[in-house]
Amino acid sequence: MTSIAKPPVRHPSLGKNALGFTRRDYEGAMSTLCAGCGHDSVTAALIQAFWELDVPPHRAAKMSGIGCSSKTTAYFMKQSHGFNSVHGRMPSLTTGANAANRDLMYIGISGDGDSLSIGLGQFCHAIRRNVQMLYLLENNGVYGLTKGQFSASADVGSTSKKGEPNIQKPIDPALLALSLGATFVARSFSGDKAHLVPILKAGLKHNGFAFIDIISPCVSFNDHEGSTKSYKHTREHEVDLAPVDFVPLRREITAKQGPDAGVTSVTMHDGSILRFRKTAREYDPTDRGAAASHVRACSERGEVATGLLYVEEGGEEMHALNRTVAKPLVELPFEELCPGNARLQELMAEYR
Repeated sequence: MTSIAKPPVRHPSLGKNALGFTRRDYEGAMSTLCAGCGHDSVTAALIQAFWELDVPPHRAAKMSGIGCSSKTTAYFMKQSHGFNSVHGRMPSLTTGANAANRDLMYIGISGDGDSLSIGLGQFCHAIRRNVQMLYLLENNGVYGLTKGQFSASADVGSTSKKGEPNIQKPIDPALLALSLGATFVARSFSGDKAHLVPILKAGLKHNGFAFIDIISPCVSFNDHEGSTKSYKHTREHEVDLAPVDFVPLRREITAKQGPDAGVTSVTMHDGSILRFRKTAREYDPTDRGAAASHVRACSERGEVATGLLYVEEGGEEMHALNRTVAKPLVELPFEELCPGNARLQELMAEYR
């Protein structure tokens, strides 16, 4: 994969975050994706989210597999750590990296082909282990790099660019994540940056596996009449649960005196606050069953359920579940990591 470096132009009036960085400092190489690709809109939202959260770029790790979506990691935060795995293997690679260095902020970017076909088993086990990471699935319903074959997320009746209909039932990644026990599940649209940015920020701050399914149209192979992953179809059939605000802990939180009956607040593990402005349905974002029922109901009506569908408060991520030491394993001295043959034999005896 060849990328073109962006020229280091800095306008003196550009705004800076608490670290003194501008948005330009969170950019990467020039995109080689098709003009108008939804994935580039996701990149712009990621740049905005990381900049607003004051994330030091060198403390982040960008992981991906194979596909158009997996090229996204080259297009933001060029100072960050990064690794492209083979097709479908990003979740296990991220699990291993997180096990070795828990102090980095992990973001895994995948696609519907990468996650729901060859990588489906890896995706499921990353959820089961509750790996602390933001997992983005850029969902366009096709294999873009191999010229537009249907992926596992293509809806029944959706037509290809040549007019052929899909006849196989799709895998709904949000519903799958809910059923497997994911502690943060959301769906958004690449064409709605105002909606996507606060969800990305909340996912980055979540204590555990944060999954976001992003409908991201492929302008070359799946943005035509008859596609259910096109810009037009998504805008016309999107059903947003409620506006979401994300309030980082570092900022002063102000509100009117007295309870606000129109707002539900969920406190994250670090004290940050998610605020949901309720709909008439009084949707509860902490009710997993209700979230799954809502996604199914929308799908049966031919609609796309978007928003922060579910969030679990106070859950334990992979390190807490496995009772690992607080210090990253990568920083432990050799003597602590390898205590010697005698201790190993004692450990083996426990399993005999």
